[in-house]
Formats: sequence, structure tokens, C-alpha cells
Amino acid sequence: MTTPTPPTASPTVSTAIADVVAERAGHLFGLMGNGNAHLISHLTSRGFPFTSGRHEAATVAMADAYYRAGGQIGAATTTYGAGFTNAYTALAEARLARVPMVLIVGDAPSTGPRSFDIDQVTAAEAVGVVTLVAHPENAVLVAHRAFDLALRTVQPVVLAIPYDLATEPLEEQTHLEPLPAKPVWNASGKELDRVAAILRNAKRPLLLAGRGVLLGDAVGPFQELGDRLGAMFMTSVMAVNIVDSPWNLGIAGGFAREHRLDLARQADVVLVAGASMNSFQHRYGTLFGPDTRVVRIDNEPSSDHPHVDKYIRADLAPFLEALRGRIPTVNEHQTWRHAATEVAEDEFRSIGPYEDPEEFGPDGRLNPRTVVAALEGILPAERSIVMDGGHFMGWAPMYLSVPDPQAMVLVGTAFQSIGLGFSSAPGVSIAHPERTTVFITGDGGGLMGLADFETFIRTTRRGVVIALNDAAYGAELHQYASKGLDPTAMLIDEVDFSAIGRALGADGHKAMTLADLKILQDWLAGHDRGVFVLDVAISREIVVEWMSASLAVKQAL
Repeated sequence: MTTPTPPTASPTVSTAIADVVAERAGHLFGLMGNGNAHLISHLTSRGFPFTSGRHEAATVAMADAYYRAGGQIGAATTTYGAGFTNAYTALAEARLARVPMVLIVGDAPSTGPRSFDIDQVTAAEAVGVVTLVAHPENAVLVAHRAFDLALRTVQPVVLAIPYDLATEPLEEQTHLEPLPAKPVWNASGKELDRVAAILRNAKRPLLLAGRGVLLGDAVGPFQELGDRLGAMFMTSVMAVNIVDSPWNLGIAGGFAREHRLDLARQADVVLVAGASMNSFQHRYGTLFGPDTRVVRIDNEPSSDHPHVDKYIRADLAPFLEALRGRIPTVNEHQTWRHAATEVAEDEFRSIGPYEDPEEFGPDGRLNPRTVVAALEGILPAERSIVMDGGHFMGWAPMYLSVPDPQAMVLVGTAFQSIGLGFSSAPGVSIAHPERTTVFITGDGGGLMGLADFETFIRTTRRGVVIALNDAAYGAELHQYASKGLDPTAMLIDEVDFSAIGRALGADGHKAMTLADLKILQDWLAGHDRGVFVLDVAISREIVVEWMSASLAVKQAL
């Protein structure tokens, strides 16, 4: 069936913005309502790629994940009022995670709010998001400005269409003042010399890369600098695998493997490049030893950090290239690498559940460490890993490998939310349809985001849902029931996500033993398309490492 050609008509505010979306974005994620019907119709009638969510949170979360997985700016749309507020948590997450996107929303009429309208501009401002408003005389230019601003600032921008102007004819476009030049942050020669001297005098240097190294195209000079120093490497979870080196100790912070963490804590100097060093990333102050000297480089505004001794604001690529030129190559036999012989051992490099290899927890339910480690050899190597937020999320980054940094997507962690997983996973499937999308959720967040379970099945060429199901809100259980609080509200009646998946058209099975994982393995061997849902009954008694670290720090206070 051919797509009908839309009738020729004079451009309106909505159709003009739609044309800019078609020019600037590769996909639109949305949910139609009164405020955006004309925008969406203009795009779908011409065959532009559009994916509808079932809850407005998914419109923003899909666009967020689409960018994280594929690197293309996301575009999302909701109607006004409840449509906007339903997407608010996902918008806050995208802002805190520094994800560029344009969210096009309906808004109150230009003549004044109706009884059910809210002040969306102020609401967006409350989470640090700028709103641009389209009018007949600026719709084209302001739409381009929204995309330019999102890319310049690496964060979301809201583009609002007042309800009474949505179908108004376009007028001659008024001039917009150009955006100011993007600031350039260069370190002084004196600052570079001081950092170079600190690194040259280090006995056990470690270099930690965050997503900023990837975005700043600074991977090459970062790795060469470490090799010249004979240093160890670590990365944030959003920069996993950017350093291809046997001396890469893996992910830092709450997802660090315990035996590699022991080695990292021996570092006397750490250079942190392009990583925020937030409490989770710094493992609540326990990632490094108490006497470790930490130097942080980033192009973000300076902020006090109790564990950073020196902060330099600089663009990463030129800084690291200039620093590399100040560091001579050290004889490797005189470096920390030569002394750290354990790094070459198979057990040190293994992905296996070194921390706890037992099949079952004390309550007879499966040990999530062992399950997730076993999935490493079952899931296809060409995969994207997507996770919701929650207690369970620590195990996948510890035990599952990914082909590149953009294949590990965690939507929700910046805002400490749960329930955005099913909403975000379709965006990853659309960004990388050639890969198997593996979505990992807990039962609490999974139930919260259930509306877009169907969206994931509908949009995913080949996917696996892993529900790590402890029949509880695990984070609350481990933080508060352990202190004597009543656990009634922390428990969830057992839900079989595989049964829900089958009702929605997927295949699935509930796993009670490790042997049950063979059902997934057989399904993957026989299916190039479709979705399989594996509900894993995991133990309530096993606490993930990132939470153990948090609890230990709080108890020590």
C-alpha cells in the first residue's frame, strides 16, 4: 500500500516545525493529543519515522535512549497539560544526564490559560530546562534554534506551540539574534606543567575516563597519556570500553568488581577526565584510598568536591594532548604495571561471579550474581544492554560485556528514578535494530512502566527482557527493613513478567534454577526475530555491591 500524498496547503506553525524536525532529527517519539495532532500528522503522512509510546513518559525516555545508544539528537512530542506533566520525570532525567533533545509540546493559548492549563514554562525551568515558544512569525527559526541550543548545551530544550497558534498560517520570519560563540576553555601552561609534574612523580598513577572523554573526542590522547605513565585505567559506566587495554580495571564506582577495586585503591595519584565524580561514581567516598591525590579535568563549572584536590576547567582533547606532550614514556619495568602481576591472571580478568558463585541465596531463590554472569555466555555478543533504575541494576555492568560504550544504557540513574526502563528500551532498539536489545528490569520498576512493555515488543526486531524479580522494592528493603522498619509496603506480590509478555505476543519463561536459562539459550538459537521474556526469581537476601558500599558509609557516620 502506498502512502497517500498529503494535500498541498499553506504552511502553518505546526507544519513548519514538523518540516524542521524532518530536517534535523532522524526519528520522532511521541503520543498524539490535541496540542500536537497537526505536527504528528504532517510527519506521518509523508512517511517520516515515528514511534508512539503508550505513556507520555516514554516519548522523552525513548528519545533520551535513542541519543545515548546511537548518538543522534532525539526529538519527542506530547500534548499540553497532563501530556507534559506525564513526561516530566523523564525530562528531568534527560536534563540531569546531559542528553540533548527537543521536546515539542502543546501549550496554553497565547490569549491566556484555560482552567486546566498550567505554567509549563516555569515547570520546565524548575528542572533546568529552557522553553522556546513558537509563533507564526518565528516558528521556523525558533525550531532550528531549539535544535541548535540542545546540541550546544548538551541538554533538552522544550519547544512550545500555543494551542490557538498551532494551525495559524506562517508569516514572514523575523530575525533571531545568533547564539553567542561557544566558550573555549584552555588551561594555562603553568596549570599543565603542575599537573604533568604531579603525574611524573606518581608511583601508582590511575586515569579515570568519563563520558566527557568520549564526547570530546579525546580517547586517543587519554589512552596514550596513561601508557606513557604506565598507569592503570578505569572508566565510568557511560564510558565503558573506551580504553582498549589489558590495564583497564573496568567500571569505577558502585559497579566496580571487588578484586579490581582493591587494586585501584592502591593508586597514589588519580587523574579524572570528563567524569562528574558524583557520590555513586566515587563509591560514596570509598573508590580510592584516603591518601590518594585526585586531579579532575572537565569543561564544566568548578564545584567543590571533598575528594578532589585540584580541579581545572578545560576542554578535554587539547588539554590531554598538551599534557601528553609533557610526559615522557616511562620504562614499563619501572612502573606500577610491572609490579601488579595479578592483572594478568585469568581470575582477575574473568567476568565470572568472583564475589559469590553460589546458585541460590539463603532464601532458596536464585543468586542474581550467578544468573547475570551466566547470561554473559548465553546472550548474543552483538547486544545493547538497557536498564531501569533500582537495587538490581548493579549486576549487569559488573558481569555483562558490551561491544561499545553506547551499548550500555541506564536511563533513570541521574534522577534516581525507577520505572523508565520499558519507556526507554524501544529507543535503543530503534537506534540499533541490528543488535539484540537486552532490557533488564526489577519487578518494582517493571510494574511502574508496564504501559510500554507493548511498545518494546512492537518496536524491537530481536530482544530479551530479563526481569530480576525479588517480589519486593529491593532498595527500600535493604535500606530500611534492615533497620527495623515495617516491610509491608516494601513487598510486592509475585508477578510473572513472562506470562505478561506472552499475553502481549512475546515468548517467555519463569526461571527458578540456573538450568532454566537453557530455555532462553534454545530460543535465541532458533529465533532471529521476536522478544523473549525471562522472569528470574532472585533472592531478597543478597545485597548488590553499590548498595552495600552506601550502607557501610552511612553506618560509619
